[in-house]
Amino acid sequence: MKVAFKEISKQYKGKFALQNFSAELENGVYGLLGTNGAGKTTLLNIFVGILKSDQGQVLIDGVDARSLGNQFLSHIGYLPQFPQFYKNFEVMDFLNYMCVLKEIPRQQGEKRAKELLETVNLSGAANKKIGALSGGMRQRVGIAQAMLGDPDILILDEPTAGLDPQERIRFRNLITKFSENRIVLLATHIVSDIEFIANQVILLKDGHLLKQGTPQALVDSMKGKVWHVAATDRMVDEKLQRLRISNMLREQDKILLRVIDDEKPDDQAESVPANLEDVFLYYIGEGEPW
Repeated sequence: MKVAFKEISKQYKGKFALQNFSAELENGVYGLLGTNGAGKTTLLNIFVGILKSDQGQVLIDGVDARSLGNQFLSHIGYLPQFPQFYKNFEVMDFLNYMCVLKEIPRQQGEKRAKELLETVNLSGAANKKIGALSGGMRQRVGIAQAMLGDPDILILDEPTAGLDPQERIRFRNLITKFSENRIVLLATHIVSDIEFIANQVILLKDGHLLKQGTPQALVDSMKGKVWHVAATDRMVDEKLQRLRISNMLREQDKILLRVIDDEKPDDQAESVPANLEDVFLYYIGEGEPW
C-alpha cells in the first residue's frame, strides 16, 4: 500500500495549520516530528477523515481516500492524542466492544484482544475497569484497540504520553515488531520515541514540511554543526545569550556546553558527532540563541 499527501492545506481563522504539505509513505515507520502546534494532529485528523482539508488530496494507491469511505477506514488503526474511554467498561469488555465496531468476528476479536493485552503488558488488568487504571495503562489500552483489526496503516498521535521509561521501550519494540509490511505514522515531539525505530523522519514546523529523510541521513546533514565548548561559570551567561546551547554538563570547575552552530563558535571548540535531537533543534528551533 502507498499513501500520498498532495499539497494539503488547512486554515483556522485565517492562519495556516498546514500549508502545501506533500509526502509519500510506503511500508515502514515514519516519525512525524514537530513541536506542539506544528500541525501534526491536523494532518492526522485529515488523514483519517475527521477533518476536511481546504485543498489537496490524500491518495491511497493513487485513489482519493475520500472516495473509498469505510473501505479505507477498515485498513486503519488510530490512536488519537487524547483518547476517550468509557470508564465503567472493563478492559476486555471495551476491546470486545471495539471489535464489534470494527466488524471483527467475535472469536477472532477475543483471541486478538487477549494477544494484544499480553503484548502491551495488561493481561493482569483485563477485568479491571478502565476508570481505575493509571494514565499509562489507559494509553496502552488505546494502543491495543488501535491494533485490533491488524491494520495496514497504524496512526499514532503522541502515543507515549504518560508512559514510564520501561513502558516507552516496550512500546518502541512493539512498533518495530508490528511495522513489517505496514505503514506506521507516529506523530510526536519527543525525539527518543522515533530515534531508533523510524525508517523515515518528517520534520514539520508551522504547518510546513522542512525535511524528510532517514534518521542517519538527517544526522549526517549536521556534520560540522555540533560543538563542545568548555566554559567557566562566569562565561556561561554570556554564551547563553550568544550561542544555541542544547545541553550543559558540569565537569569539576568547568561547564561543557553542547553548541549547535554552522560555524566554529570558539577557538577552543571541538567538533562532535550529531544526534537526532540536534537535528530537531537545528531545524525546528526558532533561530535565536537558547
